[in-house]
Amino acid sequence: MRTLDETDREIIRLLLADARRPYSDIAERVDLSAPAVSDRVDRLREVGVIEGFTLRIDGDALSDGLRVLATLAVAPADAERVHESVATHERVEHAFLTADGEVTVVARAEEGTARDLIDDAVGLDAVTALSVRP
Repeated sequence: MRTLDETDREIIRLLLADARRPYSDIAERVDLSAPAVSDRVDRLREVGVIEGFTLRIDGDALSDGLRVLATLAVAPADAERVHESVATHERVEHAFLTADGEVTVVARAEEGTARDLIDDAVGLDAVTALSVRP
C-alpha cells in the first residue's frame, strides 16, 4: 500500500466529521473532482484504511420509556440463569454478571414499571434485593 498523502488525510478528516458529506463538497475542499474523490475513497476502502460507514442513533429518541439501571442481588446458584434470562428481554439494552454474583441491567422501562420488567424477565422470586435508579 502506498502511503497516505495529505489529500487522503483531509478526505478522511472530512468523512470522519460527516460520513454522508457529498463527494462534490469534499472535492471542493481538497481541490479535486468528485470522481477523483470517489476513486480515492474506493482505494482507501480496498486497502482497509476505511473499513466502512456506520450509523449512530440516539437511543432516547428511538426507544420508549426511561433508561434505568437496575442491580439485582440473586442467590449465587441462580446468577447465571438470571443473567441469561434478563439479557434476552426486549427492553434490556445491556446485562452484566458481576464478579460478586449481582446482575446489573440497563433497560428501558416506563416510569414505575422497572420492577414489572424484572418480574417479567426472571421472576422476582429469584431476586433477593433490587435497586433501580434512573
